[in-house]
Amino acid sequence: MLLGTLLVLLLAGAAPVGAHAALRASDPEDGSVVRTAPTHITLTFTESVGLLEDSFRIYGPDNRRVHMEEPEHAADAADTARAALPRDLDEGTYTVAWRVVSADSHPVSGAFTFSVGKPSPTPPAAPQDHAEHPVTKSLYDTGRYLAYIAAALLIGTAAFAALCRPPDTGPLRAPLLFGWWTLLVTTAGLLVLRAPYEKGASPSTALDVSTFPDTLGGRPGMALLARVLLLLTAALLLPVLRRRTPRTRVTAGGILSVSLALTWASAEHASAGIQVPVAMTSSVLHLLAMAAWLGGLTALLLTLHRAKTPPPHDTVARFSRLAFTSVTVLVVTGAYQSWRGLGSWSALTGTAYGRTLAVKLAATVFLLLAAALSRRWTALLARPAAAEERQPALVGAPGPPPEPRTTHVTTAEPETLHRRALRRSVLAEVVVAVAVLLVTTVLTGTLPSRAEAEAAKAPAPQVAGLPGAQALTVPYDTGTPGGSGTVQLTMDPGRVGENGLQAVVFGPQGALSFVPELRVTFTLPSKDVGPIDAGLTDRGGYWATNDLTLPLEGTWTMRLTVRVSDIDQVTVERGVRVGR
Repeated sequence: MLLGTLLVLLLAGAAPVGAHAALRASDPEDGSVVRTAPTHITLTFTESVGLLEDSFRIYGPDNRRVHMEEPEHAADAADTARAALPRDLDEGTYTVAWRVVSADSHPVSGAFTFSVGKPSPTPPAAPQDHAEHPVTKSLYDTGRYLAYIAAALLIGTAAFAALCRPPDTGPLRAPLLFGWWTLLVTTAGLLVLRAPYEKGASPSTALDVSTFPDTLGGRPGMALLARVLLLLTAALLLPVLRRRTPRTRVTAGGILSVSLALTWASAEHASAGIQVPVAMTSSVLHLLAMAAWLGGLTALLLTLHRAKTPPPHDTVARFSRLAFTSVTVLVVTGAYQSWRGLGSWSALTGTAYGRTLAVKLAATVFLLLAAALSRRWTALLARPAAAEERQPALVGAPGPPPEPRTTHVTTAEPETLHRRALRRSVLAEVVVAVAVLLVTTVLTGTLPSRAEAEAAKAPAPQVAGLPGAQALTVPYDTGTPGGSGTVQLTMDPGRVGENGLQAVVFGPQGALSFVPELRVTFTLPSKDVGPIDAGLTDRGGYWATNDLTLPLEGTWTMRLTVRVSDIDQVTVERGVRVGR
């Protein structure tokens, strides 16, 4: 099952697609007016996409959702999705909101309109419940970062123990166990969070078992499941491998490491874009070289500090050669991946991907400088050992030469100083390496510049919802210490009919604030309508509703009540213009 899953992942990544999906075309076209009602909605993207249960949501001229069949891929076209529409749609304008998952595992969304017969005076609005949930996204990104660190620690420590052969491996057991458990737990967490991350839902929906089949049916879910199976397989095989020869253990560890790296390459940027087979190979080599270097650095640091027997020069020299090889691989694969993601030199400063890549390159330069310093101390550490090896040749008497007290002093003191300096330089490398991994995690979640340029050619709009949303910032002050701040509200589309309302509360220092209650009501004094309670609910970090209906145009009075404690609250009024 495990090998079959990995094979499917590898073959699934062989299609030449573009990273991050963008809407290439739609039928009906955006903004078009058709004489007769269409029987299907068809969307074509710039790459293959994964579909969700409600990837398409259509709203009619009356702002009500239109029931439709579940979307499916068109025959032999993974980049095309279509869904059947009800017969005899009413005349007017319809809004189509879509959300799909790119081949590189990132969800993307958008909206467009078309009209049957003639446009409506007021186009329907798509509620913004397709937007990313900030808490879910934060948890998912944190899990991805921890998974990178755990993989580097696990693979790098194992590589250091197998290839550098330190005499005392006791200090390496803790990082191996920590890396294995952290990678297992974070991967399981990412697998559970995958469904709400794709749907833009709250983390509270993560344990909905009905979503697991859809999660495991997509390539990101398959990659995460394969990673869990690989880690469990490694735990089961470890007692058996301990009785095997060192060569067998190294071979098995190499196969496991490559397989783990493949679970990343098959579900991120390398699996989408140009030259996919080359890119996936480069990605696997890049991740393995990163783990061997950065994880090996941590293992070396622990050995230098905690080993009962200080590592001999041969161990440090072997790691120095391993690190040099890893850096060479990182430079070659990193240069290729940078060219593949950027597409042009101007993108290095003109796009978010390019600027993030520039930060990573700068951090890597510091890392290389620290590595060069470590190699210098390693060479100096070798000199006392070499001097001791030459000592018998300098003494003419047969048998073991005498060991004058002065010899021990002059040899041990420089060796101690050099070993301390080596520890400091390795520690500096580890600190910078953690920063490099953090930037790498951000980079893998950023739209590549080449794909951004391609997406710019696609039909607008490329973001969820429709233009025209109203944004308000309302200050509040309960008159108590820490009881002041602002509430940022977004009402989409801010017109007559159904609206979505999102609110985020900030404290006095501008930091995100969690309040026990936030209530918003609307009243139209000129028509004696209201109050209408928006019905905001806590979404875990922000408050929102998708069911606020304002039936008439005019200047509504919005009453915002913020409760910051059991007894402290304040109500603020603000006029809000609602048009057609």
